[in-house]
Amino acid sequence: MTISATQVKQLRDMTGAGFMECKSALAEAGGDVDKAVTVLRTRGQAKAAKRAGRATAQGTVGHYIHTGGQVGVLVEVNCESDFVARTEDFQTLVREIAMHIAAASPACIRREEVPADDLERERDIVRAQFKDSNKPPQVIEKIVEGKLNSYYSQVVLLDQPSIRDPKTSVGSLVNAAIAKLGENITVARFARFKVGD
Repeated sequence: MTISATQVKQLRDMTGAGFMECKSALAEAGGDVDKAVTVLRTRGQAKAAKRAGRATAQGTVGHYIHTGGQVGVLVEVNCESDFVARTEDFQTLVREIAMHIAAASPACIRREEVPADDLERERDIVRAQFKDSNKPPQVIEKIVEGKLNSYYSQVVLLDQPSIRDPKTSVGSLVNAAIAKLGENITVARFARFKVGD
């Protein structure tokens, strides 16, 4: 199958991936641009997993003040080198994350940071909802775990759907940046301020 330059350009514009990566993904997807995006995202997550253990001692502190000055965010995003920290792609990611935090108000960055008391309270609420349902306990526990995933997508930054593209999580945005920039990237911490809170 012949992959046209127009298809490659379209995929590059959509994903920011390199020319050869786009061409390879399109060939694998049989020329279907949407499938090629999925191929690139899958590869990006694989690359992110390989780089996950690498130290991130560089980075930047980004900020966002919402129109009207009622909500503000500071966020520290780390990478491996100051060279990558200064790139436009990295700075764009940091701004995107700061804007997301302002809009979505996550409670923490990763699932591991959710307090155990909060998780147990959520589990108890779901169990109570199905108490009189005559469902077997193992079925109720599967429902509880499913509801916990929904809870994570509300309070955990990396699990939340992106404000710009609800089909993509913030974690996927970070993984895509890792694949594109070739370095491990982590969100280290953030602070969200709202007037009156």
